[in-house]
Amino acid sequence: MNRRAGPVERLKAGRLARIGPWWRRALGSDGHERHAVLLIGKSTLAATIAWLISYGLLSAQSPAFAPFSAVLIMQVTVYQSLVQSLRYVGAVTTGVAVQVALGFLAGPEVVTFALVALVALVIGRWPALGAQGGQVATAAFFAFSTYASAAGYSEKVTQLGQIVLLVLIGSVVALAVNLVIFPPMRFRSAEYGVRTLAQALCGLLGDIHPVLTAGELEGEQTAQWRARAAGTGELITQARAGMRTARESLYYNPRRLFRRHHGRTGFENYGAMLEALERTLYQAASLIRSLDQWRETETSYNYRAFLERYGTFLESITDSARLLSTLDEDHLADQTDELYELADRAQRCRRQVAEQAESDGLPLADPARPYGVLVVEATRLMEEVQHTSDVLQRYADT
Repeated sequence: MNRRAGPVERLKAGRLARIGPWWRRALGSDGHERHAVLLIGKSTLAATIAWLISYGLLSAQSPAFAPFSAVLIMQVTVYQSLVQSLRYVGAVTTGVAVQVALGFLAGPEVVTFALVALVALVIGRWPALGAQGGQVATAAFFAFSTYASAAGYSEKVTQLGQIVLLVLIGSVVALAVNLVIFPPMRFRSAEYGVRTLAQALCGLLGDIHPVLTAGELEGEQTAQWRARAAGTGELITQARAGMRTARESLYYNPRRLFRRHHGRTGFENYGAMLEALERTLYQAASLIRSLDQWRETETSYNYRAFLERYGTFLESITDSARLLSTLDEDHLADQTDELYELADRAQRCRRQVAEQAESDGLPLADPARPYGVLVVEATRLMEEVQHTSDVLQRYADT
């Protein structure tokens, strides 16, 4: 890049440099980029078809209602498109009905508009409408405008009914496009959630075990570890959301019939692995608190050998997490065998931790000391790793 280029030129060049990799990811992998491209393309197609029907075939007075509805209903899963379309059509129909009930009784007066707004906003708070609740008032306002500008009674009725018809057309078109053209299958979202949590665990324990093996703990290090462990809550929330999306993507989706792994079994096993990793992250956070407490309270005991054993154990857990961070349903058999080998090694390391604590005469039963807590945390971490291995085995056998 020309060093004399101004900040605007450098900014444009940087954006252009990111476009190529983004499109390569969209074309080469089933990830966020490809999902975004498909959603935009299908929304464009649905909006165009809805416009052709409303403007070209029906010559509607307000044809934009149909493409607007089509874009609004196009969701990341067929299930969500269906749910949101039912709520949206219900909200719009209710808003128009409020206008019909009050407008034809009281006429296009300001007081009538205020009453329509009041009733529509109250109905929009109904939980059954969900995120589409605000459309009740929106539809009522458009209906009132249409009612006020229409010339005669028959024209008023025709145009108000046309609003509902256009919304139905847009919703049906969106559902049809989403169902027929690459119906979204987010099965990999569940796999991605497991990978994300495994990467977080791998990164956290991967920074801890070298320090423990060296036998040195510093206050700044343990404080940083605690802060990182506390930040994993957001990752857990995102992983759970990805799991919900993955489950929903199977509902009413014809593509599920062509999958090698499909149905409840796969998602139940992915969910079990996700829960195990959540518990492992919580155990890791508890372990870090214990290490921080150790640093604050212990100054006279020789705990170097115990720390070294503990660091080796955490290294074995890190290797298991690293394997899970590359989870791939197409290679489950090989990954399961490797995970079992890593779990066996971690189990041996855990026993060595307990043996070292006993040989050093550490006060494991003293609740005011962190030794017993650390041994217990090692046992719990090992249980979760073993449980994850068993779940992965069940999934590989389906």
